[in-house]
Amino acid sequence: MINWMKYRWLYLLISGTVILSGIFSLFKWGLQIGVEFKGGTLIEYRLNKYLATDKIGQVVKQNGIELVSIQKTATNSDLLELGQVSGTQRTNLKSGIEKLGVTVDELRFETIGPTVGPELVKKTAYAMLIACLGILFWVAIQFKSFKFGVSAVLAMLHDSLVVIGTYSLFGHFFGAEVDLLFVTALLTILSFSVHDTIIVYDRIRESKKNFGDSLYDLANKATSETMVRSLNNTFVLVFMMVALLLLGGESIRWFVATLLVGSISGAYSSPFVAVSILVTWDELQKKFKKH
Repeated sequence: MINWMKYRWLYLLISGTVILSGIFSLFKWGLQIGVEFKGGTLIEYRLNKYLATDKIGQVVKQNGIELVSIQKTATNSDLLELGQVSGTQRTNLKSGIEKLGVTVDELRFETIGPTVGPELVKKTAYAMLIACLGILFWVAIQFKSFKFGVSAVLAMLHDSLVVIGTYSLFGHFFGAEVDLLFVTALLTILSFSVHDTIIVYDRIRESKKNFGDSLYDLANKATSETMVRSLNNTFVLVFMMVALLLLGGESIRWFVATLLVGSISGAYSSPFVAVSILVTWDELQKKFKKH
């Protein structure tokens, strides 16, 4: 049996470094907010011949319009997701593309408002808080210890902070924007994180019935017994998501990247963060009781 908990301070140090890097990025660069949050314009053009999206993007920027994305649709048209576009900019954009030697037919022009307003964001935050409290009390009841519930929730919040901080770096260096798919990925990651943590905790509980060792020894035993299973699950997810990242297209690229980061973080946090917090809490509690 490997003495995993001997290095728990190293695990927590690694997590702290990653989280602080993300917090630094959030304060310095923030998150790139997508059109669903701030509103914008959708324009669909059909061109008489192929034109690379980067050339269309150059025309968009020359007209002072914020470019969110350009996608080739299944009907061979170009769908432009832009910031707010005035009437003059709309005319100049079309004529600017035509100057590249193509004929442009405007199939659609829509000005859209933010689908995720401040009120909905607030409600989402409340819902996440209620979910965290529900998980905390449910885990505490099932494992008959408040320490288990708090440790599981802290590991879950660890994964959230890692993902949000990493996404801030993605936004700054690669232009990734926060949209509804990011929110969906974030909520999916939370469930994955708790699920993996519960498996390790359950093995600790089962071992305690049969062996009754100290929590330190039980944690090492449970981590050793679940490590291969956790790695197998994580590698299957990683292989699938890397394939989607490479072949899935522009529209789901950052959704998949978010899931990939969250899956790796969740696989790490369950044995090395949730269990480390639990063991450290137990040892500190015993020291305080002695005094």
